[in-house]
Amino acid sequence: MNHTLNPEQQLAVTTTEGPILVLAGAGSGKTRVVTFRIAHLLQKGVPPSKILGLTFTNKAAGEMRERVHNLTQSDVLICTFHGLGSRILRESIEHLGYHRSFTIYDEDDVDRLLKSCLDDVPKVDLKIVRNAISRAKNSFIGPDDQGLPIVEELGSYFRGIYRTYQTKLKDCHAVDYDDLLFLTATLFRDFPSVLEHYQERWSHLLIDEYQDTNALQYSIVKRLTAKHHNICVVGDPDQSIYSWRGADISNIMNFEEDYPNAIVVRLDQNYRSKSNILNAANAVITRNENRYDKKLWSALGDGEKIKVYQGDEELDEARYIGNCILKYYAEREVPLREMVIFYRTNAQSRVFEDILLRNKIPYVIVGGISFYQRREIKDVLCWLRIIHSGADLVSFERTINLPKRGLGDSTLEKIRAGASEERRTIFAYCEMLVDDEVVQTPIKLSAKQKAGLNQYVHLVRELREMSQGVSLPELIIAVVDKTSYREHLELDPETAQERIENLNALISKATEWKGDHANEILSTFLEELSLRSTLDETSEGSKERVSLMTIHNGKGLEFSLTFLAGMEEDLFPHVNSREKPEALEEERRLCYVGMTRAKEYLYLSSVNSRLMWGVRRSQRQSRFIREIPRDYIEVVGPSRNGYRPKEFAYAPQPQTYQQPKSKPFKNMQVAQAPMLPEGALIFHQEFGIGQIRAVVEGSEGKIYRIFFQRDQSEKSLVAQFAAITPL
Repeated sequence: MNHTLNPEQQLAVTTTEGPILVLAGAGSGKTRVVTFRIAHLLQKGVPPSKILGLTFTNKAAGEMRERVHNLTQSDVLICTFHGLGSRILRESIEHLGYHRSFTIYDEDDVDRLLKSCLDDVPKVDLKIVRNAISRAKNSFIGPDDQGLPIVEELGSYFRGIYRTYQTKLKDCHAVDYDDLLFLTATLFRDFPSVLEHYQERWSHLLIDEYQDTNALQYSIVKRLTAKHHNICVVGDPDQSIYSWRGADISNIMNFEEDYPNAIVVRLDQNYRSKSNILNAANAVITRNENRYDKKLWSALGDGEKIKVYQGDEELDEARYIGNCILKYYAEREVPLREMVIFYRTNAQSRVFEDILLRNKIPYVIVGGISFYQRREIKDVLCWLRIIHSGADLVSFERTINLPKRGLGDSTLEKIRAGASEERRTIFAYCEMLVDDEVVQTPIKLSAKQKAGLNQYVHLVRELREMSQGVSLPELIIAVVDKTSYREHLELDPETAQERIENLNALISKATEWKGDHANEILSTFLEELSLRSTLDETSEGSKERVSLMTIHNGKGLEFSLTFLAGMEEDLFPHVNSREKPEALEEERRLCYVGMTRAKEYLYLSSVNSRLMWGVRRSQRQSRFIREIPRDYIEVVGPSRNGYRPKEFAYAPQPQTYQQPKSKPFKNMQVAQAPMLPEGALIFHQEFGIGQIRAVVEGSEGKIYRIFFQRDQSEKSLVAQFAAITPL
């Protein structure tokens, strides 16, 4: 076989009959193996029409088709799962009672159809319904099947809504995006003759990224290969990081049970990274139990040790990383495009953007948008602008219907025209309408519209008055609380948590502005953030730039200089993985993916304290750092004792007490929350058992001064955010 393949790769390429599982570690030449395997099948006389390749993105499918064509001059069907479903349904959907000329509805089409299914249902957000139906379909559960997911907002209505929606889709000769797989799987399950037709058409299947398949994809593949068993799946359980999208790691872990005669080939030679990086990544991932045993190795040399930095706070971390970027660019001539800052959540990007902008380092947010351009940030900033200046027309138009107040485009146009004619600011004109002042060009408002406008005006007035007596972070919290903006975000459960974390980051940003009265510094705050947004857009124009992204968005990429920031407990691993072994293992896999993006230089950074929800919290270094043997670590930065080896791993947390899930935007006024008296004994998840020594007033409201027995120290905690349990 080809001399460019190592022995394991050659085995994966030449084993063409029967089931084969190729465990392709990071950087192990997976794409080359798939391409050469298809070429080998063609060389053996398998017709191109008998080969089917499946992957997850159109980009990956296109690149693979091009490589195969360049190598063999043959055209092989390589497509996404949804592309395959569309092809099959165009040929055979009439068995399910649909027309072949069906329309594929996009999200807007789906929403319009769903509205007609909710006439007899209590008011509910369309996103909740759409997401619930999507989850059911991707779990291969129909409206009349057992095991239908429970949707609290819909209760017993959900099954009927789902059934009506599917009926109306069919009546419209339409399918939605999820149906491309759902109906294909249904077709294969219910019509054996149709299934047999496609089993005969494709005798050899190759599936890339098999660890990312869900229940529907698994069902389609299992039935399609039941006759010939010529299936080659390529994947890596150690890189299974998309369970929140429905990916099921058990599909790849149970492959040998599904195909008892399967051959397993491990591709563990890495062609990307230096040995120190791989050895450290191996040490982390071997802590997981649900995996195939393999250890990546490299012939590229040891390389430099992994740098571990521990700063006092997040600004120190960002400054240090910014200085490293300048140093590697100037002294080692590493191109900016070969540098990346990874973080666990999008909210962490803000402080890095500030530092990069300050140092005039071009950057790009990959797989997302700049912090200051995110919808939730712009929404809240527009509320602050309308509080600060009633003349901001853009901010008025963005906030007037957050939430909906029945004021449509035509009414808003009349209000704009009236304000212009009266030569008043847009907000002053709204006040005039609400206060029933006599105007020359009165606008006729319905009772509902006037009530909505009245509520808006009084809300802005209340927030303006509040701004004279609270700090800037407190004002932002009040905006989110009093406008019910958090509830607005929670209508979309898939994005709510990330958007709320972004708002928490904005509150943290606001604490950099000192002052007891928000109205005195609001102008400066808004001006700087406006400049930030403008500079963000400017930096997008440069191709030579540093990449910023979540680790989830980094899969499949590689960089010479890689930073994994925020390596702290409850941040990475994420707090949602606490006491959930499967979730913690996925967090560890995510860390492994991040580390193995690095080719030459890898930095892991953490801080001792971080502003979260507008309150500075003590942080603990991530267990993932301490799972790396000392031999592969070099501690850098001002703190030389920031690394603790694996034998000092955290003791299990006390199980008796659970830290309640924080909702930082609720109950801003402390009087609404039950206060604990001086002398009360409490338990804190991080600091242990303590006693309240004093309750005092502070800029954030009531402050507990608590003496903790564990480290014999007194700590001050803001009462409204203190995650404590009375004993």
